[in-house]
Formats: sequence, structure tokens, C-alpha cells
Amino acid sequence: QVHVVESGGGLVQAGGSLRLSCAASGRTIRTSAMAWFRQAPGKEREFVAAESWGGTITVYADSVKGRFTISRENAKSAAYLQLNSLKPEDTALYYCALGSKPTMNDEDYAYWGQGTQVTVSS
Repeated sequence: QVHVVESGGGLVQAGGSLRLSCAASGRTIRTSAMAWFRQAPGKEREFVAAESWGGTITVYADSVKGRFTISRENAKSAAYLQLNSLKPEDTALYYCALGSKPTMNDEDYAYWGQGTQVTVSS
């Protein structure tokens, strides 16, 4: 059974930075695409970023391109999301997900964590 746990969320002022971590156990992430999604109160879950299992393909939502960076460390079964230049509209519950390919479609990801809250104050 796959277990995914996110961490690193918190409260930060606009313009600040955070680094989210995702730890996967029960199955190696070395052959899995990793992705981050987020969901703000009253809104649908939306794609943030994804990376292929080999790290050769990365995909970003337009809203975070140039500010967020996805990365992974297969030896530690871990993935990360560096959030820079944060804006109040980035406030959301951020989820890590594992799937077979780095797409923007949440239906392509079979394993999900419980999320970590990011709150950006103005």
C-alpha cells in the first residue's frame, strides 16, 4: 500500500517563500510521476506542477510558472515544491500525488496525500 505525506506548509507574508516536501512509502517513487495540486476554499482542485519519473519532463500551471519549482530525490522517495514570490491567491491546501505520467489531469494520479496548508497574508 502506498502512503503519501506532505509537509512544509505554513503562514507566510506575500512575497515570501516556502518549501513543501512529499514523502512516499510502500512503493518506490522512482518510476512514478510526481505532481502537486492545490485546492482553495470554495474552489475546485487545480493542477500546480508535475515531474516525470526521470525528472526530464516538468509541467507547470501558468499561474505559478517562474515562481514555483518542482523537484524530486528518488533515493529518498521524496519530492519537493519550492514556492517563491508567494501571493495571497496561492493560499490553498497543497496535495502531492503519484501517477504513471506527468499530466495536468488529477485522474491520472492514483495516490494522494492528505495535504499541507499554505496561507499567504497580504
